Amino acid sequence: MNALQLAADGIALGAAYALVAAGFVLALNASRAVNFAHGDTVMAGGFLAVALAGLLPVPGIVLLPIVLGLMALFGVALACVAYFPLRGRPAVSVFVSTIALGIVLQNAATAWFGAAPRAGPSLIGGGIVDLGFAQLPRQAVATIAVAALVYLGLHLLLARTQLGRRLRAAAQDPGMAEALGIPVAAMTALSFALAAALAGSAGLLLSNSFFVTPAEGGNFMLKAYIAAAIGGWGRLHGAALGALMIGVFETAVATAASQVAAEALLYAALLLILLLRPSGLFGEAAGSRA
Repeated sequence: MNALQLAADGIALGAAYALVAAGFVLALNASRAVNFAHGDTVMAGGFLAVALAGLLPVPGIVLLPIVLGLMALFGVALACVAYFPLRGRPAVSVFVSTIALGIVLQNAATAWFGAAPRAGPSLIGGGIVDLGFAQLPRQAVATIAVAALVYLGLHLLLARTQLGRRLRAAAQDPGMAEALGIPVAAMTALSFALAAALAGSAGLLLSNSFFVTPAEGGNFMLKAYIAAAIGGWGRLHGAALGALMIGVFETAVATAASQVAAEALLYAALLLILLLRPSGLFGEAAGSRA
């Protein structure tokens, strides 16, 4: 594998992780509690792509809008079940409820699909993209492009629209937002919907090259948590950049040594960053999130 192919694979993995991390931070900022079912939502998106591919023999890029829509609905359901009934209680209540929901998702996926790894649909077919000076995997190139477009759409929504400003206001100061007439509960539900849609899209992107298993959610949850810690707690773009770094780092070390070495060095690097720069590589957002 040449350097450009390795870079493409690493960036593709990191781009998918960036969607997971962005969704994690969105729900975190909106609820001020960690959604421990977020990794299992990625897994659910992967299995949803597998199921849809069995019903509709079309490329994954065609299935992506369906996955985004269905996972957004799931995100609202998750908020209604695991967050809203407990939002007046200590944050640990939400932690426990989302952990329980994650376990339910894992067992449901095992019952319906089995424990064996399953492959999702490719985005635009297999093969390579010939650039003349290099040949890159078509799936990796498509993953980078699709993840970039999805993330750009999120950025434009949050930065350029009135709805985005309402979402950010509700997350930053719920009391003031409520006083200004912003429906905070609806904005929180929408944040969960966007978080689940991002996680589900990442599940689709990852399911073809890396397969999907019911027990994989915990790994995605850890990557999102690490990305948030590296990028600065509560910072959306910082978490996305942290996730991109994780993907490139993982791919390079796994190719040079092994996946086990990549995991071990990743956690060692995290400990070093937290020791030397507790606020993350990209600082901390004004008004820390807990």
